[in-house]
Amino acid sequence: MTDVVICVGSSCHLKGARRVVEGLTKLVTERGLTEKVNLSGSFCMGRCEEAGVSVKVNGEIHFVDPDHIEMFFDDVIAGGNG
Repeated sequence: MTDVVICVGSSCHLKGARRVVEGLTKLVTERGLTEKVNLSGSFCMGRCEEAGVSVKVNGEIHFVDPDHIEMFFDDVIAGGNG
């Protein structure tokens, strides 16, 4: 199981967290990975100074541009669930 935690705190919300949540949810469903990927939200991860929305995948924090959700999904999330 891949655990994906998306920051929905104030700073990440302003950076597009809602788009990231919606995009990742759609991709997990479309790719048939609902049994392999667990999506959840979290308040501030303390990395507000970084560019992009903070997304923790199996404990490792990444910074996601809402315009590049599919690339992030393919490279980081789907890569471990092929």
